[in-house]
Amino acid sequence: MGLFSKFFSKEKKETLDKGLERTKQGVFAKIARAVAGKSKIDDEILDNLEEAFITSDVGVETTLKIIDRIQKRVARDKYVNSSELNKLLCEEITELLAENNNDSTQEDFTVPADHKPHVIMVVGVNGVGKTTTIGKLAHQFKQAGNKVMLGAADTFRAAAVEQLDVWGERAGVPVIKQKLGADPAAVAFDTLSSAKANDIDVVIIDTAGRLHNKKGLMDELTKIRNVMQKVVPDAPHEVLLVLDGSTGQNAFEQARQFVAATSVNELAITKLDGTAKGGVVIGISDQFKIPVKYIGLGEGINDLQVFHKNEFVESLFGDSTK
Repeated sequence: MGLFSKFFSKEKKETLDKGLERTKQGVFAKIARAVAGKSKIDDEILDNLEEAFITSDVGVETTLKIIDRIQKRVARDKYVNSSELNKLLCEEITELLAENNNDSTQEDFTVPADHKPHVIMVVGVNGVGKTTTIGKLAHQFKQAGNKVMLGAADTFRAAAVEQLDVWGERAGVPVIKQKLGADPAAVAFDTLSSAKANDIDVVIIDTAGRLHNKKGLMDELTKIRNVMQKVVPDAPHEVLLVLDGSTGQNAFEQARQFVAATSVNELAITKLDGTAKGGVVIGISDQFKIPVKYIGLGEGINDLQVFHKNEFVESLFGDSTK
């Protein structure tokens, strides 16, 4: 630990550290209390650790997995000094994330070369930062040298189309849209048709964020997928669920409902800079076995990062005095 990955700059690490500061302060205060006056990791420390993780919204099941890992390490290594606890946490949580296919070796905002356009369908409830995330993604993909197009398939809220338009202008990418109340699948069809005609590299499709009727949501997303496949047979290549990290356990419930409604294969967790609940990233990834692809660390257009597990865990549990 302590070395940046191939694609992770010092500037990005500083942004990550700053964005996770509130979570780190909350967790570290609890860990410091847990180990105060202790020379080795004992049951009392483990009990206090358990409480620290649960109150940081890691979730009960994932917390128990982490505690079990720590117990096994302590038993195997015979004697583990309490001062080594942070290093131990870094190693075990990084390994846990690796088991959930979270990969920290990918290059930021690149797209596969074996197909074109690369299609990302974005899902999530209203208010989680879905449209903002799409705008930031568009900017980052464009900055990486890709031609990008957005599709405004959330046709049930005028504000959604208007907001996507604003982000399209900020990112300097075209937005395909129809009138309010239009068929979302038709918007997706038009977007992909235009993307193919204009040699676009990345297409990002916004969708409606309604959860009041799970069957209706499932039917709508399935229809969008089927219509897109008439233009690009293997679309969408990514189904990205956006979750608000500051909502803690609410984010777990939203993940449950969307995973049941459609084939989510990636997560974006936003608003981590404004919360002490950053542990939700670890818990949701572990519980749903879906990799976290992006994390939101601020309001700026550049404040969306590709998730790198090593740097994320080190920002939370690494020795801040180094």
